[in-house]
Amino acid sequence: MAEQNTGKLVVLVTCGSRAEARKIAKTVVDARLAACVNILGAPIESIYRWKGEVETASEFLLVMKTTKARFAKLRDAVLKAHSYDVPEIIALPITAGSPNYLEWIAASVR
Repeated sequence: MAEQNTGKLVVLVTCGSRAEARKIAKTVVDARLAACVNILGAPIESIYRWKGEVETASEFLLVMKTTKARFAKLRDAVLKAHSYDVPEIIALPITAGSPNYLEWIAASVR
């Protein structure tokens, strides 16, 4: 299957608490910046370098579905609502998918 540019994205965001994850998810869906946000229910273990030290933390992962056109506003909303100095906000292109689902994403963020 050839890759295509669907104009849709999966955006990954980590949060330090379940409450913060829910708040951010509700904020971006209410604002029509994401069609859907999945919150991984169990904490994930993150190991990362921060300020020259290797750190370990329990975090909650958000998986957001949006469009390329809405990404900048989504990113800005996450940055405003997030407690981290440098939150993870990574956008991955959706190169293929169910046409009905891809259209639903677009319709949900219009």
